Amino acid sequence: MKEIISREIQLKNRPAGIPSASDFEIEKVPVRKPKDGEILVQNEYISVDPYMRGRMYDRESYTPAFQIGETIPGGSIGKVIQSNSDQYVVGDYVLNFSGWREYFLSTGVGLRKVDPSIAPVQAFLGAFGMPGLTAYVGLLNIGKPKENETVYVSAASGAVGSIVCQIAKIKGCRVIGSAGSDQKVDWLLNTIGIDGAFNYKKVDNLTTELHQQCPDGIDIYFENVGGEHLEAVLANMNPFGRIPVCGMISQYNNAKPQPGPKNLTNIIGKRLLLQGFIVSDHNDQRAQFQSDMAKWLREDKLQWEETIIEGIENTPEAFIGLFSGENIGKMLVRV
Repeated sequence: MKEIISREIQLKNRPAGIPSASDFEIEKVPVRKPKDGEILVQNEYISVDPYMRGRMYDRESYTPAFQIGETIPGGSIGKVIQSNSDQYVVGDYVLNFSGWREYFLSTGVGLRKVDPSIAPVQAFLGAFGMPGLTAYVGLLNIGKPKENETVYVSAASGAVGSIVCQIAKIKGCRVIGSAGSDQKVDWLLNTIGIDGAFNYKKVDNLTTELHQQCPDGIDIYFENVGGEHLEAVLANMNPFGRIPVCGMISQYNNAKPQPGPKNLTNIIGKRLLLQGFIVSDHNDQRAQFQSDMAKWLREDKLQWEETIIEGIENTPEAFIGLFSGENIGKMLVRV
């Protein structure tokens, strides 16, 4: 077999503001044959996710920063193409965190086999993977939805938000979502069937729009956006409402911190719960999550969308597209 060369995307510069293609570079890295106990994996799908933007800053956080000149780590799905391991055979699909690269060697540590009979393999980077688990634990553990409650989801057509919407519907809630295009609003209303949706880019006053969409108030807000969305929500929350704080994508590229909502005092009078969470703290729920998701899929209560960009060389483009809302559902790169 001829020498294998892996194309890999590395961080060239720490982005200032919205990342650009010049912040990344492609390197060609030779990959040796697997030794005893090792496997060689060829990635087929690469995940790009908003949280990665935070790791491009050189600052203290819950997870280490990406390093200049190193291949960007992250979730991928690959197929075993050579095996010297008793644990894996050629053709096995594995969820891995090798990141933005075509090939990698592994002893199997940190890998998880995925079963293509449950769902398409790339779904384990989306609905059945980290974004789906994020939706599941954020809504159920923190939101604690009750039947007939009103749930509002920002970035509702994204990889996380779209699953939140559907689980909330399964739990008997009234679900309202916002998104950044008419196409996404149509998908929310007519494909996954939530109760109301609007294009926030066409709204003059978000507080007023939420009052119209949620005349009985909001019991749960699944926070994906931050900024003016949070301020508008605080004005419309019901007493004892819950706000699982998953992300604040509107803030990720700010050169300087932006002022917080002017109405934070509503947290006190309305006795609200705002709780941030990190999905990796909840890996003990993964088995139950995948069992529930498989059940809902069999019952035709669950569906998802994917936006797939072709070619590893276009991984930076796919990542950058997250911040201008170019995806419906999960953004993926087919290697």
